[in-house]
Amino acid sequence: MDVAILIYEGFTALDVTGPFEVLSRLPEAKVRFVAATPGMCAADQPGFGLVAEPLESMERPGVVVVSGGSTTTRFLDDEPVLSWLRQAHGTSLWTTSVCTGSLLLGAAGLLEGRRATTFWYELESLSCFGAEPVSQRVVEDGKIITAAGVSSGIDMALVVCDRLQGAAYTQAVQLGIEYDPQPPHDAGSVAKAPAEVVRFMRDNLERSYGPSWARRTAQTS
Repeated sequence: MDVAILIYEGFTALDVTGPFEVLSRLPEAKVRFVAATPGMCAADQPGFGLVAEPLESMERPGVVVVSGGSTTTRFLDDEPVLSWLRQAHGTSLWTTSVCTGSLLLGAAGLLEGRRATTFWYELESLSCFGAEPVSQRVVEDGKIITAAGVSSGIDMALVVCDRLQGAAYTQAVQLGIEYDPQPPHDAGSVAKAPAEVVRFMRDNLERSYGPSWARRTAQTS
């Protein structure tokens, strides 16, 4: 099973390492990180990077994973990336995304009329691409599976594993990585976090990331 994980300068580390940890355990899996510019690719947090292979090295992957990151919107008009996504999706068994990676799927025209999710700060932006935003951790619509923010990529990859190998195998993978989240606080979504925490994070993202793509689009229209 060929698995292509699309990255770019400014990707978020857990967006790709979480799915990698799960999907690399598929039988005879060959998981590769690919990018429009091959070579060392730096993540959006200092001190972490991955070596990417050229896009053309994975022209017909069985599974596509599109990472999110703090720079995703810079690539929404990157035709080599979008063209590769369209081509890979044409023959893939599953096309997936984590976090803001779904915006790239949308920009490639793959989410038109579909239900999808993304990082909560960008959820409204999915409408810009003709998708129906859904505030869920993982959303499956046809052979496209989108995941919400960062850590949800692990859940998404387990769903893919389940679809490909069945429940018993997926449960074994989950046990193998001991994925049993028990955080000290139940604040991992906008619906659960205290209002003051949500306001703090929105303000922080406004300063560090900027307006959502939907807001940027509205401001320039």
